[in-house]
Amino acid sequence: MFSNLSKKLVSIIENIRKRGILTEEVVDATVREIRVSLLEADVALPVVKAFSAKLKEKLVGQKAISSITPEQTVIKAVYDELVNLLGESADLKLRSRRVMMLGLQGTGKTTTSAKLANLLKSRFKRNVLLVSLDTYRPAAIEQLRVLAKSNSIDFFDDLSANDTPLDIARKAVKIQDTYDTVIYDTAGRLHIADDMMAEVSALKEVIEPDELLLVIDSMMGQDAINTAKAFNDLVHLTGLVLTRVDGDARGGAALSAKYVTNCQIKYMCTGEKIGDIEQFYPDRVASRILDKGDVLGLIEKAIDADIAGSIEDVATGKDFDLNGMAQYLRQLEKLGGFGGFLKFIPGMGRIKEQLNKANITDKTVARQLAIICSMTKTERADPRILNASRRRRIAAGCAQEVSDVNRLIKQFEQIKAMMSKFKDAGMMRSLAGKFFK
Repeated sequence: MFSNLSKKLVSIIENIRKRGILTEEVVDATVREIRVSLLEADVALPVVKAFSAKLKEKLVGQKAISSITPEQTVIKAVYDELVNLLGESADLKLRSRRVMMLGLQGTGKTTTSAKLANLLKSRFKRNVLLVSLDTYRPAAIEQLRVLAKSNSIDFFDDLSANDTPLDIARKAVKIQDTYDTVIYDTAGRLHIADDMMAEVSALKEVIEPDELLLVIDSMMGQDAINTAKAFNDLVHLTGLVLTRVDGDARGGAALSAKYVTNCQIKYMCTGEKIGDIEQFYPDRVASRILDKGDVLGLIEKAIDADIAGSIEDVATGKDFDLNGMAQYLRQLEKLGGFGGFLKFIPGMGRIKEQLNKANITDKTVARQLAIICSMTKTERADPRILNASRRRRIAAGCAQEVSDVNRLIKQFEQIKAMMSKFKDAGMMRSLAGKFFK
């Protein structure tokens, strides 16, 4: 979602390196360029003005330190202001017992309810009940029931044909104390529909929720902010959840939401799968925007995907050979493929062209695994011995062309070079030591 904004901010900051000294003139030009980038990313105008003013104030008064370059000074200032803009980290474990999910039609609210329930169940070991209050959309109740059952989550099934949302809520509250958390999925609505909004208020009185989470589609841009304000004025939201963060939205909604509504973003959905939901850490998101990676996020995601050992091998500097590549090809799909994995690594935005040349997609994984499996143990451990004769034998053994084998070896070399960035970013070793004991 932040790819275009990230590319522009990184480019602006890199230009400072060429100017050498952080004069007031350079500061003015830099702040102006950043302001334009934020506006192009669809960030709300009041937010851009406030951000630019604070950034300029911080940079103009910055004292020169010989050990810190002007580029590093600007990075630190922009990072700090992005974190302030996105808000402080909330109680992301969501210890509340009663949660109401709100949102417009088509924002992915029902799917998000199931994703949140699965996250609380799998990571935080909470006993969760899903309750569908959407009696308007055809098959909405069935959709949530299927998502619950397929992921071993309890679903409130004490339903009658003529039940209204209020009827279902009244029945569900009678058993909600037997669960750690109960998530109520309300019907999608338009903020201009007074009758539907009145229903939200009535449900709030019955359920007495600890959390009122508004699900926002990141693709909506400034409309998402208007929606959030309308809901917040009515029911006083306690938090926001962003969906479709993996899309090509410009990111303005995420950067504006906290400032405009004063509601903390608590979660963001990064894909279609049940596990594609992340806790929202403002500092980590700011780091990703500035192409500084998110190593803690990577480790957390690896633990959830049960491939922590593989990440540890890289983090601690273990040699990466074709055995390792085969292991990653099998396991990194859980992290969204190589693209999903490498986006967490500092500096990856600068070498995207190199990553694109590697050309590893889901369609090529099976073919590459077949080629690797056709090699001997010695060849997988030391690809340097793969001469023309060996490559012809490997290609014949897996029904591929020699050119396919050559391409795999080239991709391996490119990936190995990128993996070395772990070793260059020394913090990986210390982080690995903390997380993998």
